Amino acid sequence: MPVIILETKDFTSPLFLVRTWAVLSSCTTFSLVSSLEPLELNKNSSRCQHLNPFRIYCMFTWCFFFTLTLLIHILSVIQFHNLIPVSWKNLTVTVALLGALMSLSASVLFPWVVMDHQKLSPRSVAAAVVSCLTFLAYSSESYILRNQAQEQRGYMGSMPGLLKIFQLWGGCQMIVLVVAVVCVLPPSVHHWQLWVTSIIYAICVLTCFVTVVVILGDCAGRCLLPFDKCMTGFNLTGVLFYMVATVICFTEILHLREKESISSYSVQLVIMETVVTSVTLLAYTVDFAFSIKLLCDRGHS
Repeated sequence: MPVIILETKDFTSPLFLVRTWAVLSSCTTFSLVSSLEPLELNKNSSRCQHLNPFRIYCMFTWCFFFTLTLLIHILSVIQFHNLIPVSWKNLTVTVALLGALMSLSASVLFPWVVMDHQKLSPRSVAAAVVSCLTFLAYSSESYILRNQAQEQRGYMGSMPGLLKIFQLWGGCQMIVLVVAVVCVLPPSVHHWQLWVTSIIYAICVLTCFVTVVVILGDCAGRCLLPFDKCMTGFNLTGVLFYMVATVICFTEILHLREKESISSYSVQLVIMETVVTSVTLLAYTVDFAFSIKLLCDRGHS
């Protein structure tokens, strides 16, 4: 089969330029941060050990989306994406939107983890700036893809698809925050609430991930159960579970404030978990409303 290359005008299109920008900026970011590790991060510090989950999250975000965007970029250039057994329009929108959200988190966490607790250097400042540029690149790509025609952007470019990506992002943040809370709190404080929230986040992330994979694989029509009803059930489960997690997080804040031995940093982590949980709960609630509306519209038709 001959290899088909894009025409010359396609190499100057906004979509090609922003993808190139995302690849270069993400590569530059994790390269700069990797060069900081042996020189500037004091890994023997007990407090720095508690920040390792955030460092791993940031490095994973930059490396993972650099690799994924580079593959998408190459497949788009040689026009081989039709040979991949996935919905290409849904895949590109998903990677762009999730990359924007994850890069935004990394751009916030990296200055907080490194620049607030370690000695500043030109490399660390440059890494923080380029990370913000990576977020802008993925945001620009998301804007371009979501402003395409409906048949070109697919389901994940619609509002329900965006909400599912937001739910997946919220679940990823929960995993990192729970690990950080476990690292920073003394063993005596690891009570049942932490285990309950961990199970809730794991179940919700798994169901959201399965939903996104089914959509990307165009497998909705091959499910044993009606997929729209499954999504409604998943959304209802997410609403109920995150309501419980939000209440637990608020009670956890009050519980930690009463303990004088608990550091303010631990309370900040739980507050961050509460905020992200509340925002994710809002996403599940709106998505559940969309699902109910879709079922009602199909029932009347």
